[in-house]
Amino acid sequence: MATSKQNQTNATLDEIRCAVTAIDDKKGEAIRVLDVRETSSITDYMILATGTSNPHVKAIKAGLDKALSEAGVKLLGQDREVGSGWIVVDAFDFMIHLQTEEMRDLYRLDHLWRDSAEVEL
Repeated sequence: MATSKQNQTNATLDEIRCAVTAIDDKKGEAIRVLDVRETSSITDYMILATGTSNPHVKAIKAGLDKALSEAGVKLLGQDREVGSGWIVVDAFDFMIHLQTEEMRDLYRLDHLWRDSAEVEL
């Protein structure tokens, strides 16, 4: 049973690496991966990233969509509306928050999840 759980965790971390690479390829900034398994009932990991503007956030999202689709990552839900400065992608085991700097400063998700361990990939 522990091996199955470990395999699931490894697969999730591989998917997270894919997402982080896609975000980085589109010049996403301040990328953080947080392990929220002990503090969240909705997901295991959070990826936080900043775009310099709404068009940049939209470009990051487009690159992310392509990479996750090619990797076979199934998404539960995602924002279809762009322009708010914040896009959320839900991949069940992890959620991705793409925000403009203004939204990241306003909602302070880094602070909200400050007790969570940062995952080094």
